[in-house]
Amino acid sequence: MSGHGFHVHGPHDHQVEHVATHGGDSFTSRLAVLTAILSTIGAIFGYLGGHSQNLALLYKNEAAIQKTSASNQWNYYQAKSNKQNLAELSMVLTKGDAQEKYRQDVVRYKSEKEEIKADADKLEALSKEADKKSEAEMHVHGRWAMATTLLQIAIALSAITLLTRKRWMLVGVFGATGLGLLVGVLGFLHI
Repeated sequence: MSGHGFHVHGPHDHQVEHVATHGGDSFTSRLAVLTAILSTIGAIFGYLGGHSQNLALLYKNEAAIQKTSASNQWNYYQAKSNKQNLAELSMVLTKGDAQEKYRQDVVRYKSEKEEIKADADKLEALSKEADKKSEAEMHVHGRWAMATTLLQIAIALSAITLLTRKRWMLVGVFGATGLGLLVGVLGFLHI
């Protein structure tokens, strides 16, 4: 190809020029539009799949943080138990004012342990809740991934149908499209 008026046409140039000037056939045009629509829907499903995967990771991270906090509370609880045990031993080994001081310490440690235990239980519950949310989002991510894959298969079958001009292959295109859209709806509904 040159800018001086000399132009060499490739075999596909004639076909493109023919479609541009004469409109092409409706089969090709419709299948091309369907492919573009499938590509757009597939891109949306891919985005939603990435979003659900990110949420799953975020929830899993939150679960780990809450589990670590609960573990810290249980360690604190154990430290208070150790102090309580020492105070109980000291109470047995002493008499008078010292014994009364250790008796008060035992009562205080029991009270503190109850608060610490309640906090630890609450943190463990938050961790379990975040884990459940993470699992639910990973399930939805699987739906989006499957829907995207089915639409990609439909797009590939559409291209093969265009190239071979075998209309019977449209069954595969529409089948994969229908399944992909169905699985996408299931993902959207969190089923």
